[in-house]
Amino acid sequence: MAYLQGRYPIAGRSELAKGIYSYRIHCPEIASQAKAGQFVHLRADGFFLRRPISICEIDRQSGELRIVFEVRGDGTAKLAELRKGDFIDLLGPLGNSFSQLARDSRVILVGGGIGVPPMLETAKAYGPNATAIIGFRSADAVILQADFKAAGCDTRLATDDGSAGYHGFVTGLLEARLKEGPADLICACGPMPMLRGVVGLAEQYGVRSEVSLEERMGCGVGACLVCACKTVKDGREIYTHVCKDGPVFDGKAVVFE
Repeated sequence: MAYLQGRYPIAGRSELAKGIYSYRIHCPEIASQAKAGQFVHLRADGFFLRRPISICEIDRQSGELRIVFEVRGDGTAKLAELRKGDFIDLLGPLGNSFSQLARDSRVILVGGGIGVPPMLETAKAYGPNATAIIGFRSADAVILQADFKAAGCDTRLATDDGSAGYHGFVTGLLEARLKEGPADLICACGPMPMLRGVVGLAEQYGVRSEVSLEERMGCGVGACLVCACKTVKDGREIYTHVCKDGPVFDGKAVVFE
């Protein structure tokens, strides 16, 4: 499906935690096509390269997309200056999506840090049949916990320092969940070491996994070849591109280095 580009109004804005912002963007044409796991490419005024931001929620009825991003550099700092009513230059929807199973499937969603937002739309698809495992550095960095609970998910929180929820990494909570009973699919997004651990546990317990990778991008449509990553196809290591071939990959296909 073709991607679209345009300038769209920001319908809502809030700061979820220090340096982490939630925008609702009114873009009916893009919202009607978007799927959980895809991303959009945003232009920040004064910067040549766009910034890839995962889609957090899709509201086709209102024609809105929700994105959640963290200020990590000058470009995202410029995006954070925008206010409700301002227009934002958006290209999307881009990339592929997480698999959509039957609603009664048992799906585990694992997110770490700013990898948590792209798991929310998938969580909504399964409601009480989903287990959402979300991890952050500390209690003051926790975001979207109430949103996952509102979706009906069994929501489990981990923090590195133990200031909220489980003291430790999300992989500890994931293994505990896998010991409780079977699952049909594990979807994950977050830092590469976390994804490596998630895929390892998925293979150990015989559960299919899909992971969303984060890479620096130039064009976002597969032309510039900046976001290359190693994957395995037909027993051979090859280079694929996160923007075009991903960002969602079969967990077993990713070469973790």
